[in-house]
Amino acid sequence: MQLELKNVTKAFGDFVANDSISLTVEPGQVHTLLGENGAGKSTLMNVLFGLYQPTAGEILLNGQPVRFSGPGDAMARGIGMVHQHFMLVPVFTVAENIALGHEDTKGGRLDLKTTARKVREISARFGFDIDPDALVEDLPVGVQQRVEIIKALIRDAELLILDEPTAVLTPQETDELLRIIKQLRDGGTSIIFISHKLREVKEISDVITVIRRGKVVGTADPSASSSELASLMVGRDVQLNLNRVPAEGGSPALEVKNLSVVATNGTLLLDDVSLSVAEGEVLAVAGVQGNGQTELVESIMGLRPVQSGSVSLHGDVLTGRPVKEVLRYGVGYVPEDRNVEGLVGEFSVAENLVLDQLDRPEIAGRLSLHRAAVARNASDKIEEFDIRTGSASAAASTLSGGNQQKIVLAREFSRPLRLLVASQPTRGVDVGSIEFLHRRILRERDTGTAVVLVSTELDEVLEMGDRIAVMYHGKLMGIVPGGTSREVLGLMMAGSTAEEAFEAAAGSAQPGSEENLV
Repeated sequence: MQLELKNVTKAFGDFVANDSISLTVEPGQVHTLLGENGAGKSTLMNVLFGLYQPTAGEILLNGQPVRFSGPGDAMARGIGMVHQHFMLVPVFTVAENIALGHEDTKGGRLDLKTTARKVREISARFGFDIDPDALVEDLPVGVQQRVEIIKALIRDAELLILDEPTAVLTPQETDELLRIIKQLRDGGTSIIFISHKLREVKEISDVITVIRRGKVVGTADPSASSSELASLMVGRDVQLNLNRVPAEGGSPALEVKNLSVVATNGTLLLDDVSLSVAEGEVLAVAGVQGNGQTELVESIMGLRPVQSGSVSLHGDVLTGRPVKEVLRYGVGYVPEDRNVEGLVGEFSVAENLVLDQLDRPEIAGRLSLHRAAVARNASDKIEEFDIRTGSASAAASTLSGGNQQKIVLAREFSRPLRLLVASQPTRGVDVGSIEFLHRRILRERDTGTAVVLVSTELDEVLEMGDRIAVMYHGKLMGIVPGGTSREVLGLMMAGSTAEEAFEAAAGSAQPGSEENLV
């Protein structure tokens, strides 16, 4: 199937999410849409899939103009979409999920046997190894994604849209997905691959279209360097390699001992986790989202009660202390969702920069802020952290994601720190801001601050971690040196202990390549 988008525009009121976008996807081609979060990629695909109506422009399939009133129309014309967040019912079987909305019937009754047969046929053709009778909630996320792909293929999709498809996958699951995409392409399926991960984009793409702020700013060949692609994405030169020096490391700062956390329904969220972080060290915590990282961070910060175990900083026990007291012990906190926990969007940039300092007499009195002091602080921090804002009095919600994150980091670095806990510090942040944030965190590390950095982005973990801890189902699978191979980390993210992962990776390595495991 050939797809053409001609001058497609999508506006929401005065905001133009897609601005006169034109591109062509040829049959049997992987066409990547590359751009930062918020660039307009997903909006464009929602227009193509019939979820949004275009404000202007036209869509052509095999040279014929089409207009979709909803996803059903798009699917009827051979377009399938695998969304970033899976559209599956956990308590249904694979066959039930695939039949949902497109039920085969026999004698007026639901015919799941026919659906199961089709699942097995597609599974065998592409090597998916999917049991149609398995409950979706029992399947790993990588297998759930294959179920989503089968949903599209079973409806004869000739064009498949994959929206950030590797966001919740281990490295091994990512490699398997890329293999499947190549197999689909070689079979004649047209594929639109939406991503911001440069390594994957370079590996899988036939053509790369770069979108920035809702506009096509260029096309690139997969042979282009990562730096060239990053520069197209943000509109300026970007230094991707930090060239950081290894941590010297000091005495232990943070000590987490035998920490267990239980949900209100009795589910064990953290299972006997123990770790330590030294002064002047970054411990990067890796794992697929939802494997206990959030609970670990919240337990350290005093945001979540623990069932057993303890957290201490330089010998002072923090367990059971209120968050305000934990902060006063010299702990900085960058939450995983800045809009929920890190900022008050309606407050000004200046006000957000002092949110955790309102008990300081130089910042606030009993009834009001000392505006002059708040303004001076804002001026200093805006300059030091390169916060791009028209005014310190602008609402924080009006800034880009990267600049909002700079506000959070600037506020936390406004006081002496002994520990920085940064959870997903670059989520939804452009490549240029990521570069700045990474350098600033490493500068703090080099002053002797212990750093716990939690990230689902493996590139970030490898770039920043002096040591790397891997979480799986609430357990710590091990702590390995920084620079450990993706293969080893991927095996640990899937449930292997560090020892098992190193042994398995060494067994699969080529002779003489064992040094690449670390």
